[in-house]
Amino acid sequence: MSRVCDVTGKRPLTGNKVSHANNKTKRRFLPNLHRQRFWLEGEKRWVRLRVSRQGLRIIDKLGIEQVINNLRAEGTKI
Repeated sequence: MSRVCDVTGKRPLTGNKVSHANNKTKRRFLPNLHRQRFWLEGEKRWVRLRVSRQGLRIIDKLGIEQVINNLRAEGTKI
């Protein structure tokens, strides 16, 4: 399973790990993902999403119903 936020689409980034001696080696910056269940009152069912911390903030702001409607408008199967 890829590390992608269902709400924001955030993905891993790549960069350099820099030591004290300024040696550079490649590393990955992973998004802060959580597997979270949300209750959809209109459908009377639970929905499980893999969301980042920013995705959780968006859900808090807009509401889960609005976020699910936006995802379905983009063509995501939920």
